[in-house]
Amino acid sequence: MVQNIIIRPIKKEDLHTLYRMMHDKNNTIPEWKKWDAPYVAYKKPSFRSFRNQLLEGMTEDMRYLIMHGDQMIGMVTYYWEHQLSQWLEAGIIIFNPAYWSGGYGTKAMFLWIDHLFERLPLVRCGFTTWSGNKRMMRVGEKLGMTLEARLRKCRFYNGNYYDSIRYGILREEWTEQKKMVCTKLFNNNGEDILCVKEPLDQT
Repeated sequence: MVQNIIIRPIKKEDLHTLYRMMHDKNNTIPEWKKWDAPYVAYKKPSFRSFRNQLLEGMTEDMRYLIMHGDQMIGMVTYYWEHQLSQWLEAGIIIFNPAYWSGGYGTKAMFLWIDHLFERLPLVRCGFTTWSGNKRMMRVGEKLGMTLEARLRKCRFYNGNYYDSIRYGILREEWTEQKKMVCTKLFNNNGEDILCVKEPLDQT
């Protein structure tokens, strides 16, 4: 069983480690990018632009780190599709392939969606992926989310067309099934997980 999954706000002292984990020193395309919207061209940012982007998001807690013990393994995010409607899209990246297909992403996404519903006046929470990323689609299914849209053959990658996929869940649906999903994921009502929900001191 995957234990000690923690999500917490990013601190300034995390940025150098996070940059090294996300962007290869040889300027090659990192493994995680081959599954995270690979149809969008990758360009390694400078550390300065990376730092500025993350510092901007830190003011609204738009990105949290995923920790396994003291190991930084990934990041959860959100962005506003239309803020006046409280419509946001969540996201997740697990940097190290050694942590893929082990349940880490599903558990972290459970924590993140629960955190977003608690912190923000959302009616719905969802994410967008593509049909080539079967692992991400399984995350939505395991969390009890609804496949809300499949835009057929609108993503082109490596000579093939793929579908754009959207999963979502309403607040009342999350409230109704959260405990059941948590029990199924963690086998003990989530007692082996922790979400640090208060923003940490960024100074």
